[in-house]
Amino acid sequence: MLKTYFKIAYRNLIRHKAYSIINISGLAIGMAASILILLWVQNELSYDRFHKNADQIYRITCNASGFKAAVNPAGMPAGLKAQMPEIKNTVRLSHLSTNLFEVGNRKFEEKRVFYADDTFLQIFSYALAKGDPLTALKRVDGVLITQDMAKKYFGQEDAIGKVLRKDNGGNVVVTGVLANIPANSDLQFDFILPMASIAKTNNDLKNNVWDNFNFYSYVQLDKNFVPTAASLSKFAQQMTRIYHKVQPEMKIEFQLQPLTSIHLSQPLQVDLPGHGNVQYVRIFFIVAILILVVACINFMNLATARSARRAKEIGLRKVAGAIRGQLIIQFLGESLLISFFALLLALALVWLFLPLFNNLADKKLAIDFLNGKLWLSLLGIALVTGLVSGSYPALFLSGFNPVKVLKGNMKSMGGNLLFRNGLVVTQFIVSILLLIGTVTIYNQLKFIKNRNPGFEKDNLLYMPMTGDMWNKQQALKSELKQNPLTSNFTVISDLPTNLISGTLSVDWVGKDPRSQVVIPSMDVSEDFIQVFKMKMLSGRSFSTSFKADSNNFVVNERMLSIMGLKTATAVGKSLTFQGTKGNIIGVVKDFNFKPIQQSIEPLVLRLNKYGGIVIVRTVPKSTEATIKALAKISEQLNPAYPFKYDFLDQDLASMYKGEQQMGSIFNLFALLAIFISCLGLYGLSAFMAEQRTKEIGVRKVLGASVLNVVYLLSTGITRLILVAIAIAIPLSWYAVDSWLASFAYHISVGWVVFVAASLAALIIAWLTVSYESIKVAIVNPIKSLRTE
Repeated sequence: MLKTYFKIAYRNLIRHKAYSIINISGLAIGMAASILILLWVQNELSYDRFHKNADQIYRITCNASGFKAAVNPAGMPAGLKAQMPEIKNTVRLSHLSTNLFEVGNRKFEEKRVFYADDTFLQIFSYALAKGDPLTALKRVDGVLITQDMAKKYFGQEDAIGKVLRKDNGGNVVVTGVLANIPANSDLQFDFILPMASIAKTNNDLKNNVWDNFNFYSYVQLDKNFVPTAASLSKFAQQMTRIYHKVQPEMKIEFQLQPLTSIHLSQPLQVDLPGHGNVQYVRIFFIVAILILVVACINFMNLATARSARRAKEIGLRKVAGAIRGQLIIQFLGESLLISFFALLLALALVWLFLPLFNNLADKKLAIDFLNGKLWLSLLGIALVTGLVSGSYPALFLSGFNPVKVLKGNMKSMGGNLLFRNGLVVTQFIVSILLLIGTVTIYNQLKFIKNRNPGFEKDNLLYMPMTGDMWNKQQALKSELKQNPLTSNFTVISDLPTNLISGTLSVDWVGKDPRSQVVIPSMDVSEDFIQVFKMKMLSGRSFSTSFKADSNNFVVNERMLSIMGLKTATAVGKSLTFQGTKGNIIGVVKDFNFKPIQQSIEPLVLRLNKYGGIVIVRTVPKSTEATIKALAKISEQLNPAYPFKYDFLDQDLASMYKGEQQMGSIFNLFALLAIFISCLGLYGLSAFMAEQRTKEIGVRKVLGASVLNVVYLLSTGITRLILVAIAIAIPLSWYAVDSWLASFAYHISVGWVVFVAASLAALIIAWLTVSYESIKVAIVNPIKSLRTE
């Protein structure tokens, strides 16, 4: 019997090719879109789960009066391990380091370098292609490199034992070659150097300090430790107590952050780059479900639209003895057949467009067709889709009264009108939500791009000081001043894009002794305000005319509010910063020095005594000439290092790369959902036209125009869209408001966006319905009224 049902289903598909193509393609596009999104979601949720002991590994984080940071003091991990038996092992990592490596005449400046304890490979399960994981980091002058780096420096030769020259000075020996780091690792690096190699020169490591937070610390807990919320809280409290025994004056608390949750957690202060966003994961998962639901609704509407064509077939089957259960199985069989055909087409679409999607999402997603679990999941999707999308048509069509059908009374065969209208309303609620989301995301990203961060970000070219430049700063400044292309420059300690430095060691007259605020700082040269074109609200900037400026400070407005001072009276007030006592000589207008997801924080500017990064404001239309001038200066003063430069506005733009990608992906799937919705609406308009064929014929005989007929068939749809608009607007307002709340600075979504999206949905619906309506309206009324 089942074989007969599938044979009939197959024949129906072949007989009605146009219907089959629309139905299968609609489901296939919906499935393909959902599969792509779910691949992305699965990838985001898989971060760091490949580590063997992932569930036992935690990062130690801290919270100092609301300043939540990802870093720890150098001496703390070993101190905790000595007093807490639950800790099986610990490892410390430095900040990402930039180093020059050289082999023969090949030299490259590498930016993805960590210093790590020799327990690194004992805690993390990064695969070692060559070398011994137990001894690879024991050698003080050793280095671990990835396979890509081994190929880059040594080609096809075995890299083990090979020597790399580091920072134009000492040599390091390759003691291990790591398999390329998985894309779903929160830690992304190319080189691992032993922490022991800097133990004699780094003050934190030499003195085993507990008061300077400069390292990322991870602990591996014992397998017997049960990580319940209560036990983790108790563990954190014990860490805090141990710390306060060493540093009783510090008001700080410590927490454990599970390794597998780091990627999707809100980035902490001084955190590593590359975080995901759990909000986006939830949004896209919901979008995947909605697209699949819209595709199923589309199938239902198209099946219902064909009901009149199959009514007599059903009537004859019932007269011949078929019971309703058999008909339900038959129609579900048809929908499952369509669903599995759609799955095959969807997989072809996924395979075809996955490279483009990877490029759009900046991912390395892959679909393994030999994976049995994957096939079970895909078949499950097809099965659920087929059953859900075919359930209503099966119940509806199998419920036809054979007597009425065979008498030609199709008026009452319209099915549950409320249910079908509900399907259309649901489709367009989704479409309007996605339209409003698309416009909001576009406007917020445009706002980010065009927003004034408090300084003129365009035409700012920068060159990091490397190698010999540190020892030739006077010569460097002299060369820069002599050339009119580079004379408008400043030297700063950090870029004002994502400043990570901060200290608690700040005092002023009247400070509450219980107050403990982390104050970021930047070291800047005399021309900083001028080069960045910032606004001084009172006082002055640093000047070579005042020797005492080496101990003085410029602060921002937010710092004044922390100190309880007014702009007009702040100049001249004393301030002690990290033991250096001086005076406030100026107040600069607040500017963003961190991503705009974060509010502007207090900031202290100090006169630069050490160096760091050279920033040049280029003359319009002379950027290439300025780059060449900087390259010449770099070659003269620092010939051993390659010349490096970048643009500040590009750095700012790259900080919001995740939002840009999210916007592009969202726009793509919003268009697909709207397209599928239109297919469903087309099905409903076809159904309405079939039901009212004779009525339209009579109206045309009585003088109705094509426009009258189109209006007649459009009014019902218009009412449904208006209902969808009424429901979608409050839902979309809540959704966009929740998303925008993640930004400290964002747009205000006005009523124009909601009206424009609603009108767009209405126009799309009218255009979709008009095609079928016009087709019916121009038919000769004689054909419509002909007795069958």
